Amino acid sequence: MQQQQADVAVIGAGIVGLAMSYHLASTGRKVVLFERNSKAISASIRNFGLVWPIGQTAGKMHDRAMRSRRTWKDLAAATGLQCQETGSLHLAYENDELAVLEEFVQAAPGNGYSCELIAPSQIGKYTSAIKTNGLKGALWSASEMTVNPRQASAAIAKHLEEHLNVTVRFGTAVNGISMPYIETKDERWKVDEVFVCSGADFETLYPAEFAAAPLKKCKLQMMRTIPQPGNWQLGPALCAGLTLGHYAAFESCKTLEPLKQRFAQEMPDYVKWGIHLLISQNGAGELTIGDSHEYGPDFEPFDKAFINDLILQYMHTFLQAPEYTIQEQWHGIYPKLTNGKTDLVFSPEKNVTIVNGLGGAGMTLSFGLAEEVVGGMHTFA
Repeated sequence: MQQQQADVAVIGAGIVGLAMSYHLASTGRKVVLFERNSKAISASIRNFGLVWPIGQTAGKMHDRAMRSRRTWKDLAAATGLQCQETGSLHLAYENDELAVLEEFVQAAPGNGYSCELIAPSQIGKYTSAIKTNGLKGALWSASEMTVNPRQASAAIAKHLEEHLNVTVRFGTAVNGISMPYIETKDERWKVDEVFVCSGADFETLYPAEFAAAPLKKCKLQMMRTIPQPGNWQLGPALCAGLTLGHYAAFESCKTLEPLKQRFAQEMPDYVKWGIHLLISQNGAGELTIGDSHEYGPDFEPFDKAFINDLILQYMHTFLQAPEYTIQEQWHGIYPKLTNGKTDLVFSPEKNVTIVNGLGGAGMTLSFGLAEEVVGGMHTFA
């Protein structure tokens, strides 16, 4: 078995592992990055590609998201990766939805958000992709960006290898850690430090520690249309009333509880299956649509057609696009904390750190969290 040496090993080349590798290598450390698959194929490519600061709670989490945003822009400039500063619109078609937006916007300057309430008569300045009949207002935020998740992981890994001297080992599972040594099927590496960024794989490395952690798995269902014709543009990423009950940023609004009660009464299936709706568009013109949220230790591999039907029914209440033909349907699984916290960073043994638990905000938060961990700014669990 060939023996090699690095300063740091990162296990997992999803967005969390890539972010850790990026910030570690940027400090001058020699990094080796392991990924058991031939490329990233899990939650990091099965998402909207949205960097979504507006959904993060005020203060630490919003700041983390904005730092991630800056890193995404740096990486896009360095790699040519699609990174569109699309902004976002939260659409309100009911008075209780508008009340939440009004309360949020009123408090926004003091909470560090840059956003404004848009009247229905102004909406055409931002997008032609929504139904204006019954629209009562919208929250505009310029901070949201759209990347292409299916291209991002490969582009970032290539950049790490070619420009930051990271050794990338795709198709290479780590079979065991016995510090300071890491073993794969072909190699033995001596390292000073290890970061385990294994996503929803709780069973391979440190299974007892993962079993004791406040983690569960979340399955989401999503779809993608064929390319929109004639270079039609969505413009901002879109969402509507259901999203106000999903993201933590709105939980400080006193007007949110009556809205949630109405959803529970009028849309119980949407609440049961954790459905809200985001729509983004990639560089190929395709619309990504979703999603739902099921929680458990594991899931049947079969997607539920009625969930996708519910998603599409809600989409048609506000989206107007030239082409709705669905070309792909899929699901993703990501880890989520059960204790209300936003990340799980802890050391199962000396010089080994597990970085996990970012929930559905990996694209938004990973680079900011990695910067904190590498810089010693993060408080370990």
